[in-house]
Amino acid sequence: MLGKSFENLNQQFIAEFIQKFTSGDVGLFTYLTTFLDLVIVLFILIKAVTMLKRTRAWQLFKGLIVIILITLISGVLNLTILNFILTSVMSYGAIMLLIVFQPELRRGLEQLGTTNRISRFLGIDQDLNAKKKENIYKVAIAAVELSKRKIGALIVIERDIKIQDVISTGIVMNSEISPQLLVNIFEPNTPLHDGAVIISDNKIAAASCMLPLADDKDIARELGTRHRAAIGISKEADALVVVVSEETGRISIAKDGTLIADVREDVLKKILIKNLINEPIHTTKLRKAEDVIKEKEESQDK
Repeated sequence: MLGKSFENLNQQFIAEFIQKFTSGDVGLFTYLTTFLDLVIVLFILIKAVTMLKRTRAWQLFKGLIVIILITLISGVLNLTILNFILTSVMSYGAIMLLIVFQPELRRGLEQLGTTNRISRFLGIDQDLNAKKKENIYKVAIAAVELSKRKIGALIVIERDIKIQDVISTGIVMNSEISPQLLVNIFEPNTPLHDGAVIISDNKIAAASCMLPLADDKDIARELGTRHRAAIGISKEADALVVVVSEETGRISIAKDGTLIADVREDVLKKILIKNLINEPIHTTKLRKAEDVIKEKEESQDK
């Protein structure tokens, strides 16, 4: 019933739209507002597709498109039984989308409500960027030192989406960032070494925090608990996670559910600066898939 109602509403809208522009009494203002309407809708669609491509929902979205195309073809070819089944499934499509894409929808809305694009455009937060860059170098120094000593570590850097629920699982510190403090926190047999350090608002917010574990079947089996925890929190929020392996001493970075493994110090700094420093919009380049591939290639060159 939902599918039929949506189809009737869609046909009515198209009919009214065509009638509006064939009536002959359309003014310039109507053309301008219609053009603006189309541009906004197109922009939203492009942004939505771009966001979906960065998530696991992209494969599901492509499967949904295939189902829609088969439904249309079955209707044209009068494949009654197949069309009836697919139409019945599509009738509950809106509810299915909300259930399937719930994590991605929640994350998108959180980013929409927290990203301060005006300050980025005006360049107001340049002083804050300098502080962030200084802290990035401190985190990199600590990660390299931990790597040399093969001490396992998990450092979560909060971005736009707040993770107060994760911070509340650990020991609140609210201290300035320093390489010495970070190294000391993860020193074996110390009270705070087990768990993750959360960096929020350019401070060490908490230590010994518990992170959600990623349970994807496509994650390599050799990855330990730390790496799974890093991937897990990077999926639920837009945080960057620096991981140091206790077994190999290798440094990895988790972002958007993807793990960039075995990175050098210079590559680590480059990735953190690129994703944490808020440059003005007119100087910011869009991150493409080629960038991720390039970062992985650079991390493997030794």
